[in-house]
Amino acid sequence: MAAANRPPKFVYFVVFCITIGGLLFGYDTGVISGALVVIKDDWHLTNTQQEFIVGGTTLGAIVGGLFSGYFADRWGRRVITCLSSIVFIVGALIMTFSSHYSVLIAGRVVVGLAVGAASMVVPIYIGELAPKEVRGRLVTLNVLAITGGQLIAYLIAWALADVHNGWRWMFAVSAFPAVVQLCCLPWLPESPRVLIRRGQEEKARAILRRVYGSKVPESLVEDELASVHQSMRTENASKYRDLLRTINLRPLLVACMLQLMQQFSGFNTAMYYSATILKMAGFSSTKSATQFSIAIAATNMIMTIVAILIIDRFGRRRLLLVSFVGMIVGLVLLGIAFIFIVGLVKITKDSCVEYVKCGACALDDRCRWSPGSMICANEGNSMYGDLTTSCESITTRDKAGTWMALASLIFYVALYAVGLGNVPWLVQSEIFAQGIRSKAGSIATATNWTSNFIVSVTFLTMTLHITASGTFWLYAGILLVGLCLVYLFVPETKGLKLEDVQQLFMGGGIRAYRKRANVVPKTVDEIDENAGSLSPSSLLSQTQRHREVAVGATSARAGDEIDDRPLISRG
Repeated sequence: MAAANRPPKFVYFVVFCITIGGLLFGYDTGVISGALVVIKDDWHLTNTQQEFIVGGTTLGAIVGGLFSGYFADRWGRRVITCLSSIVFIVGALIMTFSSHYSVLIAGRVVVGLAVGAASMVVPIYIGELAPKEVRGRLVTLNVLAITGGQLIAYLIAWALADVHNGWRWMFAVSAFPAVVQLCCLPWLPESPRVLIRRGQEEKARAILRRVYGSKVPESLVEDELASVHQSMRTENASKYRDLLRTINLRPLLVACMLQLMQQFSGFNTAMYYSATILKMAGFSSTKSATQFSIAIAATNMIMTIVAILIIDRFGRRRLLLVSFVGMIVGLVLLGIAFIFIVGLVKITKDSCVEYVKCGACALDDRCRWSPGSMICANEGNSMYGDLTTSCESITTRDKAGTWMALASLIFYVALYAVGLGNVPWLVQSEIFAQGIRSKAGSIATATNWTSNFIVSVTFLTMTLHITASGTFWLYAGILLVGLCLVYLFVPETKGLKLEDVQQLFMGGGIRAYRKRANVVPKTVDEIDENAGSLSPSSLLSQTQRHREVAVGATSARAGDEIDDRPLISRG
């Protein structure tokens, strides 16, 4: 995008205020990794109880994500952002002062309601405000805020690891960003598209002028308004049942598939249980495991910055394909590393002494490892005075496996952050018609959190029954299926107006759909770069040709009839 056309500072201020919701999302999902290592020892929690503490936020997020779409359409994006901040604060206070396992879960569920609402509304809010040339970059800033929140959570968990009741302070900190966001809200505008649907066109025009800045012609603002009006006249969709129409069902299935793959990739187990995984991998103490968790979170944040810099240039689809391939490689290597550390051992032995490796011993709640005797024994066994839940890397083979596990985990996280970590949220904010955008987004968001819940409450159990290596290889197999689905069904959306993106899903069957999915539309800036070498008539012809591709004119020409019937009623 030309320097003269960069968004004004007002846009970045608004995006900063909105993405505080993403920061809270990241912090509250990340802080449990460090807190859980301490809480499970203080409260003597079982694996199942740990999984439900982790899953509590996810369960709340399913509900928050599902219902926030309805209220975002009814009350607007700004009001939902305000409400999510208030709920964040309430949930933080409940967790901070919890005195029992059930109270802590209740606090996690309350925070989850806010996390679900924020994860649905923030990408849509930014996507509807952002100029199309930098929409990918600005929406991905929300993912950067999420990763930043996770990194802050790990740093605070590390600093408070040895502090008495430090886990309470970990939860208390999450209230402060929510307070900051509440203070910012008086300066946040409502989405122009929401205002237009309410008939408040002058307010929408004023906001669009501030979004595009004074250096762009007035005709650009009017063109944006006209596009929204044209979309509203033609879409005729505002109810949940309209999602069954083919033109809406196709993008909904794509969005849900991407959100499903994001969670079934197993990434959030790496974030929720990273300290636990690294203790299994041989890092000897809670604090050292948490330190390496910080490295993992920092990798996630740094590679998200890389994604922000390249996503509007390389496109969403290409980054997704690269991300899937890299993550599959990372998970396969992680599984191999755990063979060295734990072995292909199911954690279902009748007696602790049957475990010959510390990593396997540490996974069984009944057992403790004796470094001096190199034996696994029942907790409380008086014969051994050095029983511990931590693992020291003793042999060269163990050390190689430990560092291979860390390296492959970081590689896996890096490739996730480049593509699968951010593209589903961006695509979700782009591919739906205005009238059903929030409702469809809420269903896709609920899909994300439902699959997140399934993964988070089954990860430790799967490591017990199909081994740690088997669990990581299962995630790799799911990603392989996802890679095929992305190649077949996910279109490129960079450089298109929101009102034009949906044309990619119109008519023509799977062959025409795949042809449109592989089209990378040129932006005005790309055409401008070649303008000097073209005659005026050639330039006009090229511009018109790219516009036709962008709006799907080749598949929805005047007079063509689009089959909008639900798939279940088509022959």
